[in-house]
Amino acid sequence: MTYTYKTKGTCSRAITFDLNDGIVSNVSFQGGCNGNLQGIAKLCEGKKAEDIINSVSGIRCGMKTTSCPDQFAKALAEALEEEKK
Repeated sequence: MTYTYKTKGTCSRAITFDLNDGIVSNVSFQGGCNGNLQGIAKLCEGKKAEDIINSVSGIRCGMKTTSCPDQFAKALAEALEEEKK
């Protein structure tokens, strides 16, 4: 299933990704640091959502309390909850 998450407190505005049986694919960030976010998207392709959450949750960007990777972890956690329903 395809999910879109509106980010909060980051340069990127939204994250779109597919989640099927807990596996992440087709990740794209709208806005933000294009090269870095393309790298994150590629590194997450085909990985378990839970593993990604464990790796990137809590990462901060400068003085901000969150980051694009942290927002992605939040998006994945919400999507996993939705998948359980």
